[in-house]
Amino acid sequence: MTNSKTTLIVYFLFTIFFSINAQEKLLKEKDSTLSGLKFRSIGPAFMSGRIADIAIDPNNQNIWYVAVGSGGVWKTLNSGTTWKPLTDKQPFYSTGCLTLDPNNSNTIWVGTGENVGGRHVGIGHGIYASYDGGKTWKNKGLKNSEHISKIIVNPKNSNEIWVAAQGPLWSSGGERGLYKTTDGGNTWKLVLSDNKWTGVTDIVIDPRDEKILYAATWQRHRNVAAYMGGGPGTAIYKSTDSGETWDKLKTGLPNEDMGKIGLAISPINPDVIYAAIELERRTGGIYKSSNKGASWTKMSNTVSGGTGPHYYQELIASPHVFDKLYLMNNSTLYSEDGGKTFKTMKKKNKHGDDHSLTFRPDDPNYMLIGTDGGIYESFDGSENWKFVNNLPITQFYKLAVDDAQPFYNIYGGTQDNNSQGGPSRTFRTNGIVNSDWFVLLGGDGHHPLQNLAIQILFMHNLNRDT
Repeated sequence: MTNSKTTLIVYFLFTIFFSINAQEKLLKEKDSTLSGLKFRSIGPAFMSGRIADIAIDPNNQNIWYVAVGSGGVWKTLNSGTTWKPLTDKQPFYSTGCLTLDPNNSNTIWVGTGENVGGRHVGIGHGIYASYDGGKTWKNKGLKNSEHISKIIVNPKNSNEIWVAAQGPLWSSGGERGLYKTTDGGNTWKLVLSDNKWTGVTDIVIDPRDEKILYAATWQRHRNVAAYMGGGPGTAIYKSTDSGETWDKLKTGLPNEDMGKIGLAISPINPDVIYAAIELERRTGGIYKSSNKGASWTKMSNTVSGGTGPHYYQELIASPHVFDKLYLMNNSTLYSEDGGKTFKTMKKKNKHGDDHSLTFRPDDPNYMLIGTDGGIYESFDGSENWKFVNNLPITQFYKLAVDDAQPFYNIYGGTQDNNSQGGPSRTFRTNGIVNSDWFVLLGGDGHHPLQNLAIQILFMHNLNRDT
């Protein structure tokens, strides 16, 4: 009996051993078969893609870092002449914000997951840091936040960082609210929160006193049938002790449920705070406080439009002109009187749907804006725009191919950049260029389908109202 058991055990072990060896051999053969197949970029960049945030290195203004809604983080050393993707090997593709450490511009903090409420947005996997200008990255936690909207590093202490986490869009819970670290992101403390549907969408810091912070919470939820973009959890708060405790600001602010809020603090007079507030049925207004948030005055009924305030609402105060505001929108709105009146910024030869606006401290006429169609640069205060046409970050929904000779073509529906087609290869030594790509159908593309038998291409567009 004992010999039989021993024989069975030996047989069983040999079976496992040979099975593992066979699997390893199969995997090696598979790896060997596919080892010659490598991804190569075929574009396109002639319409680029959705930008979430842009930062200019204050120590070298030719260096830009770009957070892409659906394409990771990119870097240029020469003001957009050439680009390098920094996060292709990271486990995320969607980003919402990035911040350079004011004490060391080689330290980059990236919040993953887009900070808007659209149906097409991607989720993230927490907050990441690079300490070598984007060469290497470390995950610093908050992996269940899914959507991070803003990061502020204390200008006097790089170990103290505040993170606005909107939290999951399609479900409750997760890591949502305002998080603070005092050890460079090794540990995080939730310092501001509300209900399970409410996160924090914006924070600003008083440049004179790093202990004074303002934060906007945001209650929202999206499902297949509807989008609920506000609720009782939405509010504006102030802290005077580096975010440890918070007071809700009420005087002069709406008493009804609010939606997405964008905050701005005047760099010229930080006693002045501005808020773009969404109210019921896409209404809202611009509010201003001249006494550090103690009381507020409604300046106008202006609110972001387009597909809805949830997609924009970033409010930016000019670092050069007091009371000049920019409200991100499908066409950026600007005010020169603290929000009383607004005009539409010029956009000739420029894509719409603006999400970020960056200035240079030494040039009041310079502007760098991020849109659904990439990056544009102005040297004359938005009178004219120059398109950065070499950033291949278009968000494709679905693809199709044909059987064209000698090289097949690829067709795809894109987010806000039409339905496009282009070749898989060309005879030119410099490869595929922007002019090889073409537009098939305007608007938001979605689902192309090639009928190879009768050589007809069917295109389906996406109607996006919310």
